[in-house]
Amino acid sequence: MSGPLNWFIKNPIAANLLMVLLLIGGYTSIPKLDKQFFPTPEINQVEVRMSFPGASPGEIEEQIATRIEEAIHDLNGIAELRSTSREGMGVVMVEVESDYPAQKLTNDIKSRVDAIKTFPEQAERPTVTEITYRHRMGRVQLFGDLTERELKEIGELLRDELSRLPWISIVELDTPRPYEVSIEVSE
Repeated sequence: MSGPLNWFIKNPIAANLLMVLLLIGGYTSIPKLDKQFFPTPEINQVEVRMSFPGASPGEIEEQIATRIEEAIHDLNGIAELRSTSREGMGVVMVEVESDYPAQKLTNDIKSRVDAIKTFPEQAERPTVTEITYRHRMGRVQLFGDLTERELKEIGELLRDELSRLPWISIVELDTPRPYEVSIEVSE
């Protein structure tokens, strides 16, 4: 039996010294570790969305998605282009290279897409948005023996109060229905 294990058995001081060096090395590297309780995922994507009511997926592909892809394919900072065409809607997803500023690419894409003049007349204006990650830290639900309008007003008041707190960046009112105006005409 020969080898490193046999050598360490015959030289216990060297084995203990190696163990102490490993423990010291591990202890000194702990502060350098990247640790987060809720790690933030890297989402480097830009979305170009365009609505074309009543159009088939084939029409969306030909008249919207292909034109957008042709207009932006040669921009610096694009890692990958993907498009999805469905009835009435076309979406082009642009994956941004990791070392390229996403805001700059978003502005470049917006200027190129705005310069396209060959979109169908019935199509709505395209929207270009940078996809960002937002971590939801909490959710508050309101209920009670109140009217829907009263609950919505309390929700808006709570939203305004929470948004004034310095450690809260975004507060959204999730599912309120819009106010309606009803006009009753006498017979």
